[in-house]
Amino acid sequence: MTLAWDPDRYLAYADERGRPFVDLVGRVAAVDPQVVVDLGCGPGNLTSLLADRWPAATITGVDSSDAMIRAASDSSAAERVAFHRADLREWLGAAPRAGVDVLVSNATLQWLPEHLDLMPALVRAVRPGGWLAFQVPGNHDQPSHTLRAELAAEPPYAAHTAGAAAPHAHGAAVYLRALQALGCEVDAWETTYLHVLHGQDPVFAWVSCTGARPTLQALPDDLRTGFEDELKARLRAAYPDEGHGVVLPFRRIFVVARTP
Repeated sequence: MTLAWDPDRYLAYADERGRPFVDLVGRVAAVDPQVVVDLGCGPGNLTSLLADRWPAATITGVDSSDAMIRAASDSSAAERVAFHRADLREWLGAAPRAGVDVLVSNATLQWLPEHLDLMPALVRAVRPGGWLAFQVPGNHDQPSHTLRAELAAEPPYAAHTAGAAAPHAHGAAVYLRALQALGCEVDAWETTYLHVLHGQDPVFAWVSCTGARPTLQALPDDLRTGFEDELKARLRAAYPDEGHGVVLPFRRIFVVARTP
């Protein structure tokens, strides 16, 4: 099933989602890159930061979602960034070898189960001495994900949600070793952010436009509301609001590699 992403819902927590991107790009020491590519650019708001960082570079944003590319193309970022719709794997197959100075991918690779096998292709897309930088969520063992998976496995939902896409990532050391084996100099680290969220059922609002979205889309209309209500209740119990907002711990895994 092709996923339909919602740019407006995704941007509801733009500041929280943008902070890891800023922390990632801040560790890329490229001085004057000519070609910069953002794989999985989403609505383009973060890709525009690459144009701020390297104003002389040609910046390209790539995403597989029609809705995301439309939103990016309609944004002010389109004045400085070229946005294209393509699957990441298709882009890697068509990209000129060693044609990119800085290749960035933010919270995208976790949707590709085989993404560790893509490391050689990602490195090949970057010129010698260039930069590959990516960030993936590392919180898939947390209630924000496990509660959704548990509920989805229960009747009557299981018949519809079996096989729905779910994000997955490896630990920082796994990526470090894989890229070292390809001759890269690698800086890999992990950070757990404590996001303070407000509003009604904010954790559900967060996951409903990211990790839980494939599950929600897999459900028929007559079951989706009941699933959402039960998931909200379970998330409220796991993430209580004690009067100062709901605290959502969010582990992120970062990798910055200099190609050989």
